[in-house]
Amino acid sequence: MRAWVLLREAGIPFEEISLRFNDEGHIPGIERYSPSGQVPVLVIDGEPVWDSLAICETVAELFPDKHLWPRDAHARRLARSICAEMHAGFRSLRSAMGMNIRSSHPGKGMNPAVQGEINRIAGIWQDCRALPKGEGAMLFGDFGVADAMYAPVATRFVTYAVALPPVAQAYADAVLGLAAVREWVGAARRETAFVRADEPYA
Repeated sequence: MRAWVLLREAGIPFEEISLRFNDEGHIPGIERYSPSGQVPVLVIDGEPVWDSLAICETVAELFPDKHLWPRDAHARRLARSICAEMHAGFRSLRSAMGMNIRSSHPGKGMNPAVQGEINRIAGIWQDCRALPKGEGAMLFGDFGVADAMYAPVATRFVTYAVALPPVAQAYADAVLGLAAVREWVGAARRETAFVRADEPYA
């Protein structure tokens, strides 16, 4: 979702190839595109760039006019740090509250470790929104990599009916209101495939 939302919301054209997960969570056919055997992967001039954060960095480099990282150096360092934290961390949340846009599981998966990670994410959002910036409603004003990286978390908070402080909730609502996120969510809700490994509460 992260790479797709970044490209779509930034208005960068790309061709999408959809592959299906099997019941064990593997992706038949992915070896043609990704040396890691995982998605997402972005193929540029026949060469793969895999891993969501690597794709985001590559896209920002290829399209500097899109300003997908904040222009201010301090904000840019902070943005890279919170993206890396999202990329590598929050394992309790990921495990207990798997992404499932088309379902509703209020309260499922909540435990002290998950709540601690939710508090950390809400704190990140509040701290970023408190920084001096333009009038945009994203973490650093205008849409960028950081917002794409945290978009799946915003959908999780809806699925599991997670209560957030007002500033964090306002940001989550703004992310969910992005055209690219609404498009992704709409497609997810129309999806009929069922992958047992990804739906422990179904």
